Amino acid sequence: MIKFFRHIRQRLVKESRTSKYLLYAIGEIVLVVIGILIALQINNWNEERKDNAFEKEILSQIRANLIQDRENLNDIKTWHQRAFDASQKLVDDSLRNKNFDSVPYWLGEVVHFSRFQSLTNSYEALKSAGLQTVKDKELRKNLGVYYDGKVNHVSKALGDIEYAFNNQWLPLMEAHATNFEFKEILEVEDMQHFFSETNAWRLLMLNRDNIRASIRNLENTIDSIDLVLSLMPNDLNKT
Repeated sequence: MIKFFRHIRQRLVKESRTSKYLLYAIGEIVLVVIGILIALQINNWNEERKDNAFEKEILSQIRANLIQDRENLNDIKTWHQRAFDASQKLVDDSLRNKNFDSVPYWLGEVVHFSRFQSLTNSYEALKSAGLQTVKDKELRKNLGVYYDGKVNHVSKALGDIEYAFNNQWLPLMEAHATNFEFKEILEVEDMQHFFSETNAWRLLMLNRDNIRASIRNLENTIDSIDLVLSLMPNDLNKT
């Protein structure tokens, strides 16, 4: 095409037809510009296609991670609810004294801790690529709310309970426990003495309040996951 225009231009110059030469020169420039614009548009389409494919893939991975996080958090919440219910029974002196055979099992449910490690690898990959890769602003915002906010809060709440286990319950258990199976049973040598002469009752009260706050935190975190999942595109499973 360029060779064709070159021949025309040379002929027009020889024939001294300046106006027509300029017209053809402009036409040649226009065609070059159009070609460049088409090439740029094709490149933009290719980049957009790649971005869309990456967004779909990374959101699919994040969704799988969130579903696993939700399952883990629900398991922890179940254990915390059992611990809270057991605490309620143990701080009730009359109920505790009437059910001495059950007390070791209630204590076993209370004296435990749980850890939560969110699956963040896909979200970190998204942040490295740029959060703007996710076009939905509401989804992008709530991903940040969960990963950069809720995860830290729930981990801290669970960490407080683990701290109480290591620094408050363990010393008591070392001094009084005759049998301990994690999340199962805690037996002590003299149950009456354990509750009346030690810090056990006070720790139960504090632990109950911490667990209650932790349950609320877990519920808020699960709600955050549910919101993010509801904002996910519906076509993530389509190839």
